Amino acid sequence: MFRLEARSSTPVWFNFALPLLAIAAALVLCSGLIAVAGAGVIEAYGVMLSASLGDSYAITETLVRAAPMIFTGLAVAVAFRAKFWNIGAEGQLLAGAVASCAVGAIPMPGTLAMLLMAIVGAAAGALVALVPATLRVKFKVDDVVSSLLLNSVIYYALMALIEGPWKDSFSGYPISPPIEDSANFPVLIEGTRLHLGVVVALIAAPLCWFLIARTTLGFRIRVTGENPEAARYGGINAQRVLLSTALLSGALAGLAGVGEVGGVHFQVMSDISPGYGYSGIVVAMLARLNPLGVVPAAIFLAAVMTGAEAMSRATGVPAFLSDVIQGTALLAMLVALLFTAYRIRRVGASA
Repeated sequence: MFRLEARSSTPVWFNFALPLLAIAAALVLCSGLIAVAGAGVIEAYGVMLSASLGDSYAITETLVRAAPMIFTGLAVAVAFRAKFWNIGAEGQLLAGAVASCAVGAIPMPGTLAMLLMAIVGAAAGALVALVPATLRVKFKVDDVVSSLLLNSVIYYALMALIEGPWKDSFSGYPISPPIEDSANFPVLIEGTRLHLGVVVALIAAPLCWFLIARTTLGFRIRVTGENPEAARYGGINAQRVLLSTALLSGALAGLAGVGEVGGVHFQVMSDISPGYGYSGIVVAMLARLNPLGVVPAAIFLAAVMTGAEAMSRATGVPAFLSDVIQGTALLAMLVALLFTAYRIRRVGASA
């Protein structure tokens, strides 16, 4: 017989090992699906690894896919630190994409256009995130439900735009007008899609870590998330901190949309995001809400997404396996987190 026993402390190495164990468990569990599909497990994972990290072009493609998930992962990590359950990063990303596309279509010098796209896109994402935060602070509305439902509201508003006033009058396709060429983000390596937004995403991670770990606002966010009553007793306005966190979280998610418009698609369409906002939740959990851990977690998921398409072509295993790996990794991580607070003991064994 076994039972769970509360830990008095958690070894430091355990915190680093947990995400790796969760990823390993996800890959092992999903290997069964590959076998059921009739493909060799080693061969399938080998193709996935080669297609995502096998050469310099594959690495740049993986980084391009990782950039929006770094932003949405940071958005979720910052929000969850304050116990603001922001499940709406997908809608905030779409709002940032629409706003930045509208600005990018206005003729102006390139540097000014890119700067305004970033500011307006971040502001749009922040305003969307402010809605569930305000509903929670003022009316005690569950922020999980309100932020999740807001994703659909933003998506259908986007569809109304590209099916209506933004619809291409010549082709009839539901896509927005493209942004000006001057507003396109510079490509960093000729012959690839590696753009300026990827560098900005990589820089954003240590900046967010510094904000959370070394600033007064970060201290207030952490205290509010750990114990709101203690925060109020210490003179911290927990509601104001929650609203500030929502604005920051939404702005980060909005920047993910800016990067997709300015560096990848140069316009808005219905599938501009294949669920980067939801993937941000997996990224943040694998990173254990540490902004520095968001970067490797996002690159891992991006490698899975990039490699899954090549694996599907080479072995016949459906590319949807990448979604299954993401979901399984999240579940494995949630189970693994249980063992940071508890350990398994045999009944009757000495402590």
